[in-house]
Amino acid sequence: MDAGEYDVHLRSAAFDFLGSVSARLGGPVKYDDVASFVFQGERIPLMPTQQGIRKPRQLQAALSFRTVHAERPDQRPYDDGEGLDGYLRYKWRGTDPGQADNVALRRASRDRRPLIWFRGIASGLYVPIFPVWLIDEEPAEHQFVVALDGEQVDGWFGGEVIDLDTRRRYAERTVLQRLHQPLFRARVLHAYANNCSVCRLRHPELLDAAHILGDADGGDPVVTNGIAMCKIHHAAFDYNILGISADHRISVRADVMAETDGPTLRHSLQEMDGAQIGLPSQRAARPDRDRLAERFRRFLQAG
Repeated sequence: MDAGEYDVHLRSAAFDFLGSVSARLGGPVKYDDVASFVFQGERIPLMPTQQGIRKPRQLQAALSFRTVHAERPDQRPYDDGEGLDGYLRYKWRGTDPGQADNVALRRASRDRRPLIWFRGIASGLYVPIFPVWLIDEEPAEHQFVVALDGEQVDGWFGGEVIDLDTRRRYAERTVLQRLHQPLFRARVLHAYANNCSVCRLRHPELLDAAHILGDADGGDPVVTNGIAMCKIHHAAFDYNILGISADHRISVRADVMAETDGPTLRHSLQEMDGAQIGLPSQRAARPDRDRLAERFRRFLQAG
């Protein structure tokens, strides 16, 4: 197996491994969770340690890179932001184009190698976004352009001339689906300690981050616009079977309360009527009362 084939097979195996770990853990991972990856008898940790870029000695190009968590964006050592075209950027390490980590990223970009992007949501806790591609470099800004899927890659390199507004709309849609939504879920579940706020179920693989107000209603992907719920209560919330008031009290729609069905209806919904939802321990992460009031108003209108 030549070096190119080895690289392709290693990355494919790494993605499969990371996908299974993420599914088992319900999303976010720590360094130790992804340090046990083994390929052809060699252990190859997938996440960077002190530096933000990981290039195993077995490869010529980088395998993964990382953005650390910070309470405020200005607290991050590097400003990994979004361009006017809607594409995300990842900063060099320092400003030297010949620095080894920057060379490893450049090789991945040149050879169009897929990578893993570990995005921090809390100290030592990361959401792995993969595969991603570094599709261009902007040396004057000391950064690479990141594509989150094949459509973004094609949109950047495609022969069709696309105006900036159209490119930005396509890119922002992809960023919402591939990055913002997974990060939103991970942050909300972390705030609620991986508990359903309604029934206290503690299996993260069965939990969602329910939006209080959706994207179409101006609901931002921030923790205070989310509530951790198991899938059944998330669906009940979305379909206005279950509502939550500004004082965090659960209401179940009157017609559903009057139904006679099996134990799922009785224990999962009817017995929740009048209870209080569980809240994050940090007050700053608790659901926004104004958003709850607006959403509860719609629940009452639906009933």
